[in-house]
Amino acid sequence: MTTSSAPTRLVALDVDGTIIDIDGRLSDRVRDAVAAVAAAGIHVVVATGRSSFGTVPILDRLGLQHGYAVCSNGAVVLRLDPDQPVGYEVVQAETFDPSTLLKLLREHLPTALYAVEILGFGHRLTAPFPEGELSGEMEFVAFDDLLGTPVTRVIVRSPEHTSQDFLDLVGRLGLHEASYAVGWTAWLDLAPEGVSKASALETVRGWLGVPAENTLAVGDGRNDLEMFGWAARSVAMGQADPEVIGAASEATAPVGEDGLAIVLEALAESL
Repeated sequence: MTTSSAPTRLVALDVDGTIIDIDGRLSDRVRDAVAAVAAAGIHVVVATGRSSFGTVPILDRLGLQHGYAVCSNGAVVLRLDPDQPVGYEVVQAETFDPSTLLKLLREHLPTALYAVEILGFGHRLTAPFPEGELSGEMEFVAFDDLLGTPVTRVIVRSPEHTSQDFLDLVGRLGLHEASYAVGWTAWLDLAPEGVSKASALETVRGWLGVPAENTLAVGDGRNDLEMFGWAARSVAMGQADPEVIGAASEATAPVGEDGLAIVLEALAESL
């Protein structure tokens, strides 16, 4: 999957809170900055916790038709191809049996909402999530029907708990059979063990032949921490938690002030 004429830089971009704001707004300035960097020959790789169904509309809004995208916190990698019926093909997918973890979590979070992500389908879930939080087909099932089927991701949502509650729970339980990320609210993502945005991006970097020192990552969430460690240069969005900002090489303005555009415009000007 390498190409001899590949550009020598890779920019990895989170979606929610980085490319778009909490209301799903994509500013013209951010769109133009992404387009300028891509036109300069830099590989732009969207790296998100969203499923492929939730990622593709963002790629379309950015005008990205070629290259790669990392979805489901690294469990799924897409190769963008406008000649494909859906505009992409899945070139890597990591799955795991969530049964043990789901049973363990339910013991401690009996009232939570549970969902599993089924590659190429959507989600199987115990109850509706708020509108817009999940993409693809939705099949509502009993909790036991979530067990035994290989999945790319498990999602736990519990409005009764805070993000810190989830972090504390993960610390107590260990969850050694999976990788995890805690969201802004009481939201927990579980992926196959060892899988993260960083692991998928490292695979993509190898395919593209980009030197490790020519990588940049921009994000705002705890699921970006591994990605920050992977990149030679990492930038946290200004509204990120102190933990996230502290893990990055530097910080930019918040998403509402086009912080991503500031970073990409400076990068384009430096070429």
